[in-house]
Amino acid sequence: MDKIRLGIMGFGEIGRHLYRSCLEDDKIEVVAISDIGKPEILHYLLVSLTNRQIEAKLEGNYLVSKNGRARMIPGAAPGTVPWDAFGVDYVVDATGIFRSRAEMQKHLDAGAKRVILSTLPGDDADRIFITSITDNRITCSDQIISPGSSTTNAAIIMLKILDEAFGFDYAMLSTIHAYTADQPLRDTAGYDFRRSRSAVENIIPNTTPSPEWIQKIMPEYRGRIAGTALNVPVSAGSVLDLTTMLKTTNINVEEIHKAVEKKAEEYPDIIEVVDDPIVSSDVIGNRHSVIYDKMATMVTKRRMLKTLTWYHNTYALALRIKEIMLKYDECDKKGGKK
Repeated sequence: MDKIRLGIMGFGEIGRHLYRSCLEDDKIEVVAISDIGKPEILHYLLVSLTNRQIEAKLEGNYLVSKNGRARMIPGAAPGTVPWDAFGVDYVVDATGIFRSRAEMQKHLDAGAKRVILSTLPGDDADRIFITSITDNRITCSDQIISPGSSTTNAAIIMLKILDEAFGFDYAMLSTIHAYTADQPLRDTAGYDFRRSRSAVENIIPNTTPSPEWIQKIMPEYRGRIAGTALNVPVSAGSVLDLTTMLKTTNINVEEIHKAVEKKAEEYPDIIEVVDDPIVSSDVIGNRHSVIYDKMATMVTKRRMLKTLTWYHNTYALALRIKEIMLKYDECDKKGGKK
């Protein structure tokens, strides 16, 4: 069986989670990892991420595991790594910095057959791939693909569930999100007033592109969604607070539960329903994009609904990226490309 040959640019948290997840699958081999960090430190961070529960060792400039030998390459931007020299099929750009189509094209020009971003695109992509929403729309000609973002996945899946079951007029979302790598530990002057404040000392109001992209993915929702973000002092574990005005009236909480549970049966790897009093640290290491909190669901004014949906923002997204590669590989094989 021919394995998918993967190159990763940017060995941050998502890149490391992706490498870890590929160890669980014999269909993907990581053959090259590009980052500006020293290989010794990158290996150290990988081991630390998994509490040393990973069998990967550094041999010179190679990261060696049961998955194979991944060459560690200095590289800071698309176009700086000759992916064709490593026979790479897919490049995952996990830098979070380069997001435009023109920048992703540089990976293709360097020999990659497809490029997957680790976030929403800056301008355009051939496909925003979200399981249960757009996974049935893919074509084998797609070359630049985005998994969305963890917030976009949680929000659009929940909105789709509610829309199919009850219909909705409009929705307001707030993502209460773990702090990110581009936030400072201490107050320091940055490009934005609030984001110049310490990430570990403050709840920081922020913006989110998720409503805009949800409306692009689902044009029927255009003009009906808005949202905001709050970055909070936790390192992992985020929650989506979604308020929805339903079309159907006299809805009770049990009906909401049943609608989500029905979809969870259809997509058990993506949606989980919990009735425990969980908090953010309880979802660290959880593989689902939607962790529906039954205890937090509220209905008022006959049709105004509030739900909480948890997710481990980096880990779940890394798993969705891996699933994208497997889905397109299946498409290629059916089309006779592999």
